[in-house]
Amino acid sequence: MHTEPVVFSGGPLDGRVLPVLTGMTGRPPKFYQVPVDGDRVHVYRLEPRAYSRRLRLPRGWRYVHAPDTAPPRRHWPWSRPSRPSGPAAPEQDG
Repeated sequence: MHTEPVVFSGGPLDGRVLPVLTGMTGRPPKFYQVPVDGDRVHVYRLEPRAYSRRLRLPRGWRYVHAPDTAPPRRHWPWSRPSRPSGPAAPEQDG
């Protein structure tokens, strides 16, 4: 896998440059999650750092802290609701 140094702005990682794994296209993931104590997670959103002059292609990436964003959910089949393992028992009034 290839890594790329990415700048973080805002939040607890403000000003840090960390190596982030890139995909097959050379682009880092859209969201970066930093787990904090318990269930809390700091979410960073990917943005282009600058654009080239002629073709307006992104030149480098940076992560911006997005405190109001919920952690992204995985899509199907990971988000499929779980089904009961056995047959449903009939309810009894009593």
